[in-house]
Amino acid sequence: MSRLVIVSNRVPAAKKGGAAAGGLAVALEAALQKRGGIWMGWSGNSSGENEPGQLSLQEDGKITYALTDLTEKDVEEYYFGFANRVLWPICHYRLDLAEYGRKEMAGYFRVNRFFAHRLAPLLEPDDTIWIHDYHLIPLAAELRQMGIKNRIGFFHHIPWPPADVLATMPVHEEIMRGLAAYDLVGFQTDYDLENFAGCLRREEMGDAIGDGKFTAGDKVFKGGAYGIGIETEAFAEFARKAVSHAMVHKARQSIEGRELIIGVDRLDYSKGLTQRIDAFERFVKTNPAHQSNVTYLQVTPKSRSEVPEYEQMQRTVAEQAGRVNGALGTVDWVPIRYINRSLSRPILAGLYRLAKVGLVTPLRDGMNLVAKEYVAAQDPEDPGVLVLSRFAGAARELKGALLVNPYDIEGTANAIARALNMPLEERQERWRRMMDYLLVHDVSQWCDDFLQDLKAA
Repeated sequence: MSRLVIVSNRVPAAKKGGAAAGGLAVALEAALQKRGGIWMGWSGNSSGENEPGQLSLQEDGKITYALTDLTEKDVEEYYFGFANRVLWPICHYRLDLAEYGRKEMAGYFRVNRFFAHRLAPLLEPDDTIWIHDYHLIPLAAELRQMGIKNRIGFFHHIPWPPADVLATMPVHEEIMRGLAAYDLVGFQTDYDLENFAGCLRREEMGDAIGDGKFTAGDKVFKGGAYGIGIETEAFAEFARKAVSHAMVHKARQSIEGRELIIGVDRLDYSKGLTQRIDAFERFVKTNPAHQSNVTYLQVTPKSRSEVPEYEQMQRTVAEQAGRVNGALGTVDWVPIRYINRSLSRPILAGLYRLAKVGLVTPLRDGMNLVAKEYVAAQDPEDPGVLVLSRFAGAARELKGALLVNPYDIEGTANAIARALNMPLEERQERWRRMMDYLLVHDVSQWCDDFLQDLKAA
């Protein structure tokens, strides 16, 4: 079995106790411990105006964590610039928010070249390399230019846009050629894969040739849809144990017999937070029987606060929640509870289990693991209902959810009402269908499927 080398923008295991924070980190760590290998990425630290020092190498069992600092210029141009002001909005269909700059584009490719030069000396001839997410699309092409012939796979965690959207990015052809340098390119859904194939055709760069294979120039490579999962059984166990957690117990007491609706999202314009609050307000106004009998808890940790758009959005969401509370609240009822910080996964699992409705309504999302976590956390005897955006990748898998168009405020409000009034038998049937799927298609299965296909590519 060849060593596994994983490269990602950030390395969750770099911080003590951080590796177990998410199912993805757990799965990738397990794959690395099984095979032995390296996990390389940015340390999150800046060396300022000075060139970064040597790689920081940390050993943990069979895993070597290789961390590098970046200069302040690199962080600004590669991370805050091109990755988060161009690729992120383009991939989420937000052309109005994309800020093109030749300097930032050059910085993005420069940092990928820097990563390649730092990684290459660590590689052995039979290593399998797995690169993650939109920050590092050109990395394989840089490695190929250095003569690296290893098998290299790439997984794109966020949506892939259609050709007309992608083509608005001045360097879209370079990005496409960067993907063609991989042996296997993975996307979250079949829709993303279809969009990718359409981009190849529209730009006359290549095409699908059957059996999951694509051409681009003289290169043949494979592409596939690999919907990422969660650690389903472990998360369900979190939820069962969280019933006795002090904070969860306080939350249950504070609800005072009201039904709980929960939303958990990173603060980002792709999550549809303002539309969701509007839908909740519409629901309360059009369903007087539920007034004072329901509480909407929105947990929204800060995200990329150095980017001006996110600072503005934080103010907008907080003001909107305050306006609704001021207009609809009473002396003994606060309709919306808005928390602007992170909660631990065990506590989140307990809150999911308390909630009669999970409100997951992004405007666009690659997968959205909150939807899967909400399902996994439910009590089989009395499960809640998932209200899910049709524009989340999870909608391709979770067939028991109530699908909504998040732009349709009235439709989403009606779905909330339907979820709260759904009979027990229907709730159980819908939940069982989704839970059975998640138990099979968990994050470990996702990891194994991708690596098996990469080996065969």
